[in-house]
Amino acid sequence: MEARNLRKTKTGIVTSAKMAKTIVVSVERKVKHPLYSRVVKRYSKFYAHDEQARAKVGDIVRIAETRPLSKLKRWRLVGVITPAK
Repeated sequence: MEARNLRKTKTGIVTSAKMAKTIVVSVERKVKHPLYSRVVKRYSKFYAHDEQARAKVGDIVRIAETRPLSKLKRWRLVGVITPAK
């Protein structure tokens, strides 16, 4: 069970929950622009496994790294942090 603690976790917003047992989570990160030295937002899209369909669009969720579950799914839902209004 100790090995699970070493896996990466990310926090993001659910952008799609239309697939069966799968959600799409958008994770924001801030990077410094190489030329203009301004901090800009960049977004990454992660496909996560959601067995009980707990997450809805707009929820803020935590996802964790896991073994490959399909062609695109390498993350699983840990929990819903803040439900959508």
